[in-house]
Amino acid sequence: MAGIDRKGAREALMNVTYPFQDVAFESNANVACLGAHRGRDGGIVVLGTGSIGFATAKGRELRIGGYGFPISDEASGADFGLQAVRLALRAHDGRISPRPFLLEVIEKLGSDPVALVAWAEQATATDFASLAPVALSYAEAGDPFAEEIVAEGARQAAVVIRSLVEFGAPRISLLGGLASRMVQWLSPDVVHFLSPPEADAVAGALLLARRKGSVPIEPSRQRKGAQIC
Repeated sequence: MAGIDRKGAREALMNVTYPFQDVAFESNANVACLGAHRGRDGGIVVLGTGSIGFATAKGRELRIGGYGFPISDEASGADFGLQAVRLALRAHDGRISPRPFLLEVIEKLGSDPVALVAWAEQATATDFASLAPVALSYAEAGDPFAEEIVAEGARQAAVVIRSLVEFGAPRISLLGGLASRMVQWLSPDVVHFLSPPEADAVAGALLLARRKGSVPIEPSRQRKGAQIC
């Protein structure tokens, strides 16, 4: 789960009684990395509503970012949305030109700064991330302000990728809803380190369960025709 490494979270979860033989708590990044490389050494960079870098190499783990929006999660959908709102307010003030990208942001969120600020005060990371597809589409069409947002996100993602490689991760996979559209914004020397994930986070969770499990399934409790993983 996300947020498992926040202060007190793991301890609180461990104090709950569960109706299971064994329980293991891991971050969603760790489980996704297990699945992406089928338990072998490697790294992931998740670019979705939030963002995080994670890698395992020779028995060591490295986490980069993922401390939560808005203080972290660079290159994420929420971060793109936040930058878009900031630029939209500058356009309204006349500090920058009101190009179609920023006008659409204003139209979506409110017809004036008061309405836009009121929206932002109540908005969640998911709400901000809803603007990410707009930013990406305008960036792909050549809008300079949208390009500025997405290009900066690509630079931040590249820093994370290079850091995971320097840590010793032999392969890196991009995951998350923005991953496929962000590849084109990365420089060729960074794309060189990327490889497609071999499986998803569900496969990682199953692998974790097999590693942690201590009691085999009793034959009498198996469904007919089912296989034990």
